[in-house]
Parts: sequence; C-alpha cells; structure tokens
Amino acid sequence: MQTLKRKLASFAPISEEVISFFLQFYKEVKLRKGDFLLKEGQYIRHFFFLNEGCLSYYTLKEGHEQVLEFFTNGDLFTDLPNYVEEKPSNCYIKALENSKLYAISKKDIEECFRKHHELERFGRLFVQDEFLKLAKRVGRVTNLSAEERYLRFIDKRPKLTQVIPQYLIASYLGVTPVGLSKIRRRLSR
Repeated sequence: MQTLKRKLASFAPISEEVISFFLQFYKEVKLRKGDFLLKEGQYIRHFFFLNEGCLSYYTLKEGHEQVLEFFTNGDLFTDLPNYVEEKPSNCYIKALENSKLYAISKKDIEECFRKHHELERFGRLFVQDEFLKLAKRVGRVTNLSAEERYLRFIDKRPKLTQVIPQYLIASYLGVTPVGLSKIRRRLSR
C-alpha cells in the first residue's frame, strides 16, 4: 500500500488523512499467470493499482491479440472508455505473470471524490495524464518507424523484454512477429 500512497501523492498534494480514507476502499486481488481480470463483454466497474506483476490489455482482431498496453508495477489502470461509458468492454486484461493488485469500485471512487476535493483533483489529473500518454503513443505509432518504436520500447521498458513473449511485443509495436525478428536481427549486427 505504500507504493499506492506514493502514486496518489505524485499527482497532487493530498493529506495523509485523506489518503488513508481513500485507501480503506481498496481490496486486494491476486491473479495467477494466465488469469483474466477482464474479458470482452464484461463490464468494468473498478479501478486498479498493480502492486506487482505484469498484465496485457488487448483486443482481438481477426483472432489475434492486438496489444494496447502493458500494465506493470506501480500502474493505475482500468479499461477507461468502457469504465466511463458503463458499456460492456471489447477488451481483455490478462495476467502475464502472477500479479497482485488493489481494486476500488467506481461507486466508492465517486463517493470519495464527492467527500474530498483533493481526491477529485487527483482523478482529474490522472485522466489528463492518461490522455497525454495516449496522444503521445498515437504520435509515435504514426511518426516513428517500427525500428524506432522497438528501440524506444527497449529503452523505456527494458525489463518487459524479459517477461513478455516476443509476439506480444510485436503486437504492441504494430508489427508482425517476423517483422520484429528482422528488426532484432538487424540491430544485433
């Protein structure tokens, strides 16, 4: 919970009393490698903090996983579009390794936001940060070559290359597994 406390405080000043109040609503969730946190068609009614582990957030496109993001230690996340719109998800969230998370329900978040302006500000800043990350990712996909995207990935997230199968990294980068193998071979020369 200390890591979650630091994460909350990193977005906006929040008093220790308010953080303690907020944290009481989080419940621990454990996933084993291969377990699903979310499947297509399900409603997402929680926000999550990943304390340890790695999860893949993806859709299925013509029967193949199209990875949208990898969640790792210290990430706050949900399937944000479907969480906000309260619609069934068209995505999956799956554990790539044994993982420990903390979950808070949408109902509890909204009640906490109503009671504490500091928490509402945190929520706004968090969503703003997520929007900026998404815009930057779209920019990278449209403006960087596959090789540049791969180099950036291994620079920014080197530990993931040890945990995540290459075909999922390829999907995340928007290339085929064969294309990623060619990039890796070219770079190793």
